[in-house]
Amino acid sequence: MDPPLLTPGDADVLLFDLGRVVLDIDFNKALTCWAGHAGCAPAEIAARFVREESYRHHEVGKIDDAAYFESLRQSLGIRLSDGQLLEGWNAIFVGEMPGIAALLARAAKRLPLYAFSNTNNAHVEYFPVAYADVLGHFREMFLSSAIGLRKPDADAYDHVVKAIGVPASRIVFFDDLADNIEGARARGLIGIHVRSTDDVAKALAELGI
Repeated sequence: MDPPLLTPGDADVLLFDLGRVVLDIDFNKALTCWAGHAGCAPAEIAARFVREESYRHHEVGKIDDAAYFESLRQSLGIRLSDGQLLEGWNAIFVGEMPGIAALLARAAKRLPLYAFSNTNNAHVEYFPVAYADVLGHFREMFLSSAIGLRKPDADAYDHVVKAIGVPASRIVFFDDLADNIEGARARGLIGIHVRSTDDVAKALAELGI
């Protein structure tokens, strides 16, 4: 996916995905935690885990945490408590992406920053507290479980653009998933595919930030 050509003055707003852009995510941490409680190998659970309908419904707030955890018990074949499942579910957050805090602090002095993430209620209750400092750079966070819409659906981008109140063509959006970048570009946003913090740094430098 070719990066767009950016020049100073191209953006009025910077919009960031959270997972693997601002916050480092390691889903193996969840598998290891659950396997430890269940007394089996993480590979056994990994082979059964799929992001199916209940996963998507959880991300847009159609089902609550308890309902999703019950679906996990069924699909994974493990009889863990909600507390044990929640422990693993939140263990995926392993820290900030290297160097991102300084970049956000610098960018926030020049342009308004917003976040747009596919997530769920259990994580929303956890990461804003655990990572309050780095997330404090965002004026607002648009979270799929709160707005009832998720990337890469067109309605999700349209909702966020309308809420921010500037044209899509003046918003630079950073995400680690190619599908989400393609969805954003289709709705008129400037999409930057993030494979490491270096991609964020490069885009900010091109914008003169």
